[in-house]
Amino acid sequence: MADAKATAAQVAEQDYGDDPLKVRTTDTYQNEYVQSFVEKWDELIDWDARAESEGDFFIEALRARGAKKVLDVATGTGFHSVRLREAGFEVVSADGSAEMLAMAFENGRRRGHVLRTVLADWRWLNRDVHGKYDAVICLGNSFTHLHSDRDRRKALAEFYAALRHDGVLILDQRNYDMILDDGFKSKHQFYYCGDNVKAEPEYCDDGLARFCYSFPDGSQYHLNMFPLRKEYVTRLMGEVGFQSVTTMADFQETYRQDDPDFFIHIAEKLHPDER
Repeated sequence: MADAKATAAQVAEQDYGDDPLKVRTTDTYQNEYVQSFVEKWDELIDWDARAESEGDFFIEALRARGAKKVLDVATGTGFHSVRLREAGFEVVSADGSAEMLAMAFENGRRRGHVLRTVLADWRWLNRDVHGKYDAVICLGNSFTHLHSDRDRRKALAEFYAALRHDGVLILDQRNYDMILDDGFKSKHQFYYCGDNVKAEPEYCDDGLARFCYSFPDGSQYHLNMFPLRKEYVTRLMGEVGFQSVTTMADFQETYRQDDPDFFIHIAEKLHPDER
């Protein structure tokens, strides 16, 4: 019984060891989203505020490309899966965290939807997720959980393989270029909209962005992520095989806004001339 209690305590708390700054492996994410953190995640997101801030951007982007069947590979607590279901898309919801998927399923149920959930690691996505999709979405800065170039290439190749011949990948990321070059000054206007919840980096170098998430009740959680530079991500998409990559800044063309919080990459398997 004592061992069982100890195990439960370990699961309930994040554990980065003696030196958290040395924890730079992809598999870390599986232990970062402990149940207590997952239960607070929607305080950070604030579904209503986020829906208002992003509007129908993703819905319109998918419809413009004729997408109907969508694979949400970073479902989290289900925000985008539910929104797309409500907009009439056929959605399969995947995530590498069982705790996140359980919360997503419950959130969907509360809104009258039964989400089709799949526990899957992106590096072997097509082992667990079958069929072809019109679109793959990887949102919420999730791609930053991959800490090696090899893992990122493998994941993008799996996304590519899951798409139909004319499919599209929509992937977002924090503006790590700004954080690395000028320091952190996020306004949290679009993605993390919860009141009185802070999400800020407490350490950043070329290989690690360690973020601290502070909640009104005094609890704190951390995520160790890789600071992806925008040009690196777009280059990688091209090298994997995507023919066209368009990057938006906080839902606008990149030239229209300085120092955005997030970049959104829309990568297409077909060249624009082929459409």
